[in-house]
Amino acid sequence: MTTRDPQVDTYIGNLEPWALKLVGELRRLVMDTVPEAKETFKWSAPTYEYNGLLCAISPGKGYVRLQFYHGSDLNDPQGLLEGTGKDLRHVKVSSLDETDREALKALVLEAADVNAGANSK
Repeated sequence: MTTRDPQVDTYIGNLEPWALKLVGELRRLVMDTVPEAKETFKWSAPTYEYNGLLCAISPGKGYVRLQFYHGSDLNDPQGLLEGTGKDLRHVKVSSLDETDREALKALVLEAADVNAGANSK
């Protein structure tokens, strides 16, 4: 099971109520989906590692980004991923009621698989 980083607890506790709820829900989604992931606090954001950098949760204005460090390598049948960087892609989440949780879980799982595959070569 993913160990909670106390720095992440402090960070989340200082967020505005709307962001606190959404970041907490995304945190649970990532930790439940890849329980072996390590939670850290890097680059001013809750960050998850599994065989390398996996994803991060970063609030914006009215939404929270679920960022995937190797997002350009992910299949995205739902068309959720945004971004044009070499590797990084993100999903903007305004509400988990409006976002397909299963599609987010699938992206997190695939990101873990991509990392595991990259490190087994």
